[in-house]
Amino acid sequence: MTARRTASAVLALGVAPLALAGLVAAPAFAHGSMTDPVSRVSACYAEGPESPKSAACKAAVAASGAQAFYDWNAVNIANAAGKHRDLIPDGKLCSAGNDKYRGLDLARADWPASTLASGKHTFRYKGTAPHRGSFELYVTKDGYDPSKPLKWSDLEEKPFATVTDPRMESGDYVFDGTIPNKSGRHLIYSIWQRSDSPEAFYTCSDVVFGKDDGGATAPTATAPTDEELEAGKDESSVEHGGHGDDNAETRAQETAAAPAASESSEPAATTEPAPSEPAASAAPNEPAAAGSGERLAETGGDATTSYLAMGGAAVLALGAAVLFGASRRRPGRR
Repeated sequence: MTARRTASAVLALGVAPLALAGLVAAPAFAHGSMTDPVSRVSACYAEGPESPKSAACKAAVAASGAQAFYDWNAVNIANAAGKHRDLIPDGKLCSAGNDKYRGLDLARADWPASTLASGKHTFRYKGTAPHRGSFELYVTKDGYDPSKPLKWSDLEEKPFATVTDPRMESGDYVFDGTIPNKSGRHLIYSIWQRSDSPEAFYTCSDVVFGKDDGGATAPTATAPTDEELEAGKDESSVEHGGHGDDNAETRAQETAAAPAASESSEPAATTEPAPSEPAASAAPNEPAAAGSGERLAETGGDATTSYLAMGGAAVLALGAAVLFGASRRRPGRR
C-alpha cells in the first residue's frame, strides 16, 4: 500500500468515530410543565419566585429557594426510561425525588388550585423545548388527603388519559382527556416520557371539583403568561440549546407535522418507551461525578460520548504519525 493510501485509510478510521461521537452528542433538550390545570411549580412561578403571594408558595420557596421556581420547567429525571415508580419514592412525587424542588412535596391543603369538572377536558402543557414523547395523567383516589405526603398508592391505578405526540398550539402541547367523576380537592399527576431520550418530566396540579371539602381556603392557581415567562428567562439556569423559548422556533416545531394525538382510558402500548437501565454511576437526581456526563438530559449524550471522541482523536493522531513516517520514506527524500 502506498503512503498516500495508508494515510487516507487511517484518516478515514479517525473521522468515523468522531462523526459518530457528534451524532451521540447532538443536542436533545426538552423542558416543560402543565399549565391547565396549573402545576404547583407553574403557579408559584406566576406568583413571583422572589415574593410569592400564597401561603403554600411562600412555604415552598422557603424550602427550595427561589431558583427552583425560576427553573419551573425542569422537574425531571434524566434517566427515567419509564421506571417512574422505581425511581421516585413515596412522598416525593411532585419533586420527582429531586431535592432542588423539595418545596413542591409539602403536604398541605391550601396549594393554589384549578377548578375542574368531571368529564372531557382539554389539557395544556407548556413545552419550552418540544420533543416527541408520551403523556400519562393520573388523578388521586376518592378519600385523598392533601395534608399527608403524596404516595403512589394515592393515585388511581391507571391513567385516565394517555397521549402520544400531541399537537402543539402557541408553544403548548394540547390534548383531550376524560376526567373520572370526582368531588372536592384532588391532585392530577402528569408524566411526560420522551421517546427520543430516557428523560421524563413530572408535575403535580392541585384541583377542586365543585366545593373544596378539604376545609382550607386556597387561592385559584394561575398559569404564568408569556410575558412573565420572558421576564424570568434571564434568571433561569435551565439550558435549552436554542430551543423553544423563541416563538418563531416554537411555530417551526408546530409545523413539523407530528402524528395525530390519541386518547384512551387504558395505557396505550405505544406510549411506553423502549426500556433502558438507569445509569449505575449515580442515584437519580444526584449530582454526577466529574467527567461522568451529568448533563445527559440537556445534551442527549451519555458516558460513551467522551470515549468515542477520545478514540477518534487517538486514531487521528496515529494517522498523522503514519503519514509523517511514510512521507519520510518517499524515494528521493533525504
